[in-house]
Amino acid sequence: MERIIFHIDVNSAFLSWQAKYELESLHLDRDLREIPAAVGGDPKTRHGIVLAKSSPAKKYGVTTGEPLAHALEKCPQLVIVQPRFEEYVQNSRAFIRILKEAAPVVEQASIDEAYCDMSGTRCIYGDPAAFAHRLKDRIRDELHFTVNIGISDCKLLAKMASDFEKPDRVHTLFPDEIREKMWPLPARELFLIGRSSAKKLAGLGIRTIGDIAAMDRGLLQLHFGKQGITMWEFANGIDPSPVREESDAAKSYGNSVTLRADVTDSAGAKKILLSLCETVGARLRADKVYIRSVTVTIRDCDFRTTSHQAALENATNVTEIIYEQACRLFGQLWDQTPIRLLGVSTGKITDGACSQMELFPTKAASPDPEKLSKLNAAIDNIRGRYGEDSVKRARFLEGGSHMTRGLSKAKRGRRDGPAE
Repeated sequence: MERIIFHIDVNSAFLSWQAKYELESLHLDRDLREIPAAVGGDPKTRHGIVLAKSSPAKKYGVTTGEPLAHALEKCPQLVIVQPRFEEYVQNSRAFIRILKEAAPVVEQASIDEAYCDMSGTRCIYGDPAAFAHRLKDRIRDELHFTVNIGISDCKLLAKMASDFEKPDRVHTLFPDEIREKMWPLPARELFLIGRSSAKKLAGLGIRTIGDIAAMDRGLLQLHFGKQGITMWEFANGIDPSPVREESDAAKSYGNSVTLRADVTDSAGAKKILLSLCETVGARLRADKVYIRSVTVTIRDCDFRTTSHQAALENATNVTEIIYEQACRLFGQLWDQTPIRLLGVSTGKITDGACSQMELFPTKAASPDPEKLSKLNAAIDNIRGRYGEDSVKRARFLEGGSHMTRGLSKAKRGRRDGPAE
């Protein structure tokens, strides 16, 4: 059967949804999408960054993720509005609802993007590109914001296609179009290639996606490890990953925090990791679920984001075990660059825990997970009765949040947090 995948991405999602709110609820006479505008936090704090910008603002060089102060230097007349995450979540749900009415399988990738597996629907909808135009127009007409739709036979190429000319466009990128449409693009535009990887590729004389595709993948693996193989496969349009329908249950539990001042020492970073693990562990135990993987995410002072994941031998919801794994991953990941954001997330959710008993335990063995679990449950009970600050670890007696809450429920939209 012909495989057809759509990637649907809301154009400047936060800014579009903010503009819609101002026009429909506040009845303002401006449209943020048509003027130099940006959605951002408080410029007086480290949360003051550009979350989304309009096309006119982009012409001034304003970029997503940069400090608002820098954006104002580029565009002094820039209109900055505070985010309204409750509105964004409502618009996201309406967007996904329309997709689920049209597609057999929908995988929500973030608050403002999703994949649709349209395989086998040609007999219902006709030409996929023609139907994508109708779907795009329906979202625009009913929800009053625009999307881009990329079409291909795999998720990677569909996502690449949706990033072509914006806004309100439909693009295809099938294997026979890769040479013309994708290979001439700069290497940094290939999905999953960050700033540091692009710089390293440039040092090897690789500047376009076509250069990556033509390079010996063994040599790429030598320089980049497993990521090198992924680079080569993506550059050649190889991505067998399926579109997976999201279940109602949480697929991950996580928390992250943007820091008011860059963290430059390991001890300080690990204290923050502990506060994140405290909150994540409490959420797991409240929902009576267990996890089998831990991921640590770091965003440095140059806005580069990296993450590292590890699988656990046994499912757990114990804070101390999650924290131990988070510290190990942090040690493998951090390159001493000042840290702006730290995150801990957990995955491979299960509703039961099991552990492998040690046949020959030693004095150096880790504490009994069952005893730690009971201790955690007792602490949760006390905090539930008398407040979160009724019990805290000695490490936090000198200050600092011992249970970093991170994003509110409305801001998260889903338990695994928003897209970056």
